[in-house]
Amino acid sequence: MLNDPAKESEAEAIEVRCYFVRERNALLVRGEFSPIYTDYYLHLMQHQIRYEEDQDLLLKDSMAALVLHLATRPWNEAVAWTLSWQDPPMNLFVTGSNRQGNITGRIYTEDIAKRDNNMFFAQITADGEPSRQSMVEVTDPNIYRIGEEYYQQSEQRRGRYFHYSEEDVVLVTAQPACDLEWLESLDDEKIRDLDQYEELSLLEKRAYRFDCGCSQEKIFPVIANMSEGSIDSIFGDNEVIPAGCPRCGAKYVITREALEAFKKNQQDESE
Repeated sequence: MLNDPAKESEAEAIEVRCYFVRERNALLVRGEFSPIYTDYYLHLMQHQIRYEEDQDLLLKDSMAALVLHLATRPWNEAVAWTLSWQDPPMNLFVTGSNRQGNITGRIYTEDIAKRDNNMFFAQITADGEPSRQSMVEVTDPNIYRIGEEYYQQSEQRRGRYFHYSEEDVVLVTAQPACDLEWLESLDDEKIRDLDQYEELSLLEKRAYRFDCGCSQEKIFPVIANMSEGSIDSIFGDNEVIPAGCPRCGAKYVITREALEAFKKNQQDESE
């Protein structure tokens, strides 16, 4: 089960390489995302999750875009992106952590809050620091263009995404004294030949995999800490209820018997 922390090794990690482009003062990060996409599709099949074709592509692109962004950030950061789209109504959520080296996400199509505009939200958390949030109004559902707008407005520097191939994606971000004219002149074709006319220095390698870290066991404490009245209201006359992960959409089954056993075990440990 991909969402079982004891079996995290089943999800294959990809290697993201971070380069400094000498003379241009730019950071280039690149990753080939086939293994992440494979584990993502296994996750969909396992939990019987189905997305429309355009939603599926948007979620895959969002995971790639966020992983590359994470690779430019400090090791102690975790980032969550939410795209609130109005027509058709949809919320896309992706999140990843440099601490855990993971990426996950899902799409919501029900109970979408109505807004006057399409909005993109970024939430950043780092060890020992208060969380930060920024928002950008967007008009294009292309997540790579949205990411570039985010860099321009929130990061206040230029960042551009490119495709080396269909599942091999590159992010180039401006550093202090960057050659912006050069950065603006780049396109997918130039990216493929970049190492032939630019000096690239490898700074580091980072690893990321598709993994949420959720499990049935992690849902028990949430329900167990509710009042008895709330628990009875959730179960009603049923002995079994469904539960879903808000981060990845994984579907679990919670039984009264298992919940009572968990609560008793908690009580025994506290005595």
